[in-house]
Amino acid sequence: MNQGSIAEGSAVSRLPASVQARLVELKESLARTLGDDLECLLLYGSAARGGYRDGQSDVDLMLVLREASRAQLDAIANALQLARYAARIEAMILTAAEIPRAADVFPLLYDDIRRCHVLLSGRDPFSALVIDGKNRRLRVEQELREAQIRLRRAVVDGMGSEDALRGAVLRKVKQIRGPLHALLGLRGVERGDDLGTVLAESGKLLGVDVAPLQRAHEAPGAAYEALTDLLARAVDDVDRLEDHEVAR
Repeated sequence: MNQGSIAEGSAVSRLPASVQARLVELKESLARTLGDDLECLLLYGSAARGGYRDGQSDVDLMLVLREASRAQLDAIANALQLARYAARIEAMILTAAEIPRAADVFPLLYDDIRRCHVLLSGRDPFSALVIDGKNRRLRVEQELREAQIRLRRAVVDGMGSEDALRGAVLRKVKQIRGPLHALLGLRGVERGDDLGTVLAESGKLLGVDVAPLQRAHEAPGAAYEALTDLLARAVDDVDRLEDHEVAR
């Protein structure tokens, strides 16, 4: 497949030309090395959603193999390492049989991929995937509670540093886009995929002023307070969804 056919009609067309060239190079290398054992190659994450930032974002790539033998992994190691260091292309390697069996433990990741990805080669393994709503709710709660715990630890490790607090808040805000997006879906809220829209709709749903999160660089303390409030209310909200499940 040439560069134009990879980029045409998708968010990939907005990636830097150097990144597109590396994707083509990697795809061709994997096809030569793996042949029919390469079931699928797709992009997901910010590169597929249109939120890629040159020099800041990774390019998330999924390889789906017929089987992930040691010999196959060794054979593609050099190409994947070159792509990582040249263009921050980070590859997740799965087997075709694993995907449906792991839908219960990766519901949010699979939701995100199913909703927004760019198929570069092979057959789409996510189009017919069914994800149970209960598994989705449990994963939302887990990720939100983990974010709370890790944020507290980051504050302690920062020992009062404003720079450390700023970095912790900015990282956590990006990391909770997925579970907040999923929570909005569980609550029936129409939403976009970009971080700004997810934060705005979450703040509206949960009654939290998220404006300070947009000013985390200038006022990390206020952003931290807004983030902790947002996380606490989100956890309470997903808990109420669990209560509803039990009541039914």
